[in-house]
Amino acid sequence: MNLQGRRLGRRIAAIAILLLLTAWIGTMVAIVLAGRRDEARPAAAIVVLGAAQYVGRPSPVLRARLDHAILLWQHGMAPQVIFTGGRGVGDTTSEAAVSRRYALRRGIPDSVIVVETIGRTTRESLHGVAELMLDRPTGEVILVSDPFHMLRLSILARRFGLRPIMSPTRTSPISRNRGEAWRYVLGESVKVPVVFLLERRTQ
Repeated sequence: MNLQGRRLGRRIAAIAILLLLTAWIGTMVAIVLAGRRDEARPAAAIVVLGAAQYVGRPSPVLRARLDHAILLWQHGMAPQVIFTGGRGVGDTTSEAAVSRRYALRRGIPDSVIVVETIGRTTRESLHGVAELMLDRPTGEVILVSDPFHMLRLSILARRFGLRPIMSPTRTSPISRNRGEAWRYVLGESVKVPVVFLLERRTQ
């Protein structure tokens, strides 16, 4: 390859790197902005994404999500609350079952609670929720999770025919720790483009 060809190759490589860097930064900005919006309004159900539980007790992250969802229900935002999350390796119960017990102790009637106990990933949980919502004509659900999670949740929810309304919790230990929050945003900046591209292929 001659000198002019090598220069052209380097120029193309530099442009490609710049475009990838721009797209990556844009994704992080979109993740942060999505996590700052609380769109809570009346819907068919409130959906709480699972998080770790310790021997039948919700972790601080899960507890923050549950408290937020309970507050939404108390304000009449939805007639039903769906708790998601399956059983992890070595666990004796599911995240959803732990969430249900926590909500019952705080006055949520069992008649309004539905549990999705199969999903071990965000995708699996939302697929399970979509199956539970088949008889709901609107499909509108308020999704409750940490702010960093909101953008990916909205992409996956739409993939399964749900109409997501985002309502991130602000009281999670992750949100209160700036360094920890950015670590999760960085992780999502890789997951979001992958999910977006893969989910578009399956449509």
